[in-house]
Amino acid sequence: MIFAAIIMVILWLLQIVFINSFYKTMKTNEIRKIGNELVELYGTEEFQQELLDKSFSEGIVIHILDQNGSVVYPLDIMDLVRRPRLQGAAFTEFLNQLYTSESDSVVYTSGHDSLDVETIIYGGILENGEGPNYFLFINTILEPIDSTVNVLKNQLIVITIIALVLSMGLSLFLSRRLSEPIASITKSAKGLGEGRYDVEFRKGDYLEIDNLADTLSQATKELKKSEELRRDLIANVTHDLKTPLTVIKSYGEMIRDISGENPEKREYHINTIIQETDRLGRLVDDMLDLTKIQSELRELKMKEMGLFEETEEVLERFSYFKEHEGFDITVRSNGDTNILGDKLKISQAVYNLINNGINYSIEDKRLIIDVDGHENQVRFSIRDFGPGIGEDELDYIWDRYYRGGKSHTRNKTGSGIGLSLVKSIILAHKGQVGVESSPGGGSLFWFTLPRNLKE
Repeated sequence: MIFAAIIMVILWLLQIVFINSFYKTMKTNEIRKIGNELVELYGTEEFQQELLDKSFSEGIVIHILDQNGSVVYPLDIMDLVRRPRLQGAAFTEFLNQLYTSESDSVVYTSGHDSLDVETIIYGGILENGEGPNYFLFINTILEPIDSTVNVLKNQLIVITIIALVLSMGLSLFLSRRLSEPIASITKSAKGLGEGRYDVEFRKGDYLEIDNLADTLSQATKELKKSEELRRDLIANVTHDLKTPLTVIKSYGEMIRDISGENPEKREYHINTIIQETDRLGRLVDDMLDLTKIQSELRELKMKEMGLFEETEEVLERFSYFKEHEGFDITVRSNGDTNILGDKLKISQAVYNLINNGINYSIEDKRLIIDVDGHENQVRFSIRDFGPGIGEDELDYIWDRYYRGGKSHTRNKTGSGIGLSLVKSIILAHKGQVGVESSPGGGSLFWFTLPRNLKE
């Protein structure tokens, strides 16, 4: 509305207040242009015809005067009897204006002798070589435009009212189009802050509002997913804590009440308590490792290392499963597997993937590990033949505290942060992680690392 008001003020100033000065300036410039063109044409064959054409087409008086102010051209029959001449005072003013001008022409305004109006007069010197010079005299009345101003004033009053009304209506319309979706988004955001993850962020009619709604909707999905993971974590940790604590308590009571005097049974019960205590220790360590390792990833100690050789070293820590649990673990290598990386962190990633494969290999205890070197990167992959992962879970298995299947059987132990650690470590090395799996078809976990991060 302010913008519309400013435009109307400018129109009023231009069309009403300053119109007389604009009209005078425009008319003066027009007469000056005509006079200069005629002065340039003087002495040519087109001069007389152009002088008559301009006089009739523009409605102005054009004469050529001699040194005495008498009209030289154009003359009719009556003018031959008594040659007309410019009045003395007017001719004197004409000469004074012309000769005091810095150029050979002048434009000025003067009052009309018989009419109460201003006239615009142009004067120019027409050089005749050896003879006396002539003067080009152009005279036109500066017509009053009061009636035109009144017409414009009435029109501007109507236009001003229409413009202000339209601007007010348009302002209300646009403000509602802007404010309603923002108010709706604000209301939904408050609901989200209260823990309601089923809120919807309605889009509006502007790209920026649509982008905001999409961003908040995505944030809602992520918060909902985090809430589900938090609940799963509580369920997982509660189960994983409760089971060994129950076992420890039970076997402790058995030692107290039954096997206290039986060395063989007492040894068995004590070993069971130690195993369950170790299980609790591993759970706590896993929950602490993620934060610790992720903070250490800011300062990687990079050096050249062989990924295949590192994999073989890690596998030595799983010899128990090969010798006593019947696991068949095959390791294959192809090409140059040298990379630039943090040996300790890469070892942790490999360890977690192998441990994950063992945990989920319930019946078919086979693992196939491939380390392949390519031109610009090295790929590590491990295939198990376990129960596999559903398509709806593939996007979540890299999240912290998530465990495939969300079951709480003893075969699927752990806090669910192993794969999250793998992802954090590989991404810190500018690599990529992925998984290929289907229910009942086993899983293939892989990661790639650039051969040389300095390139």
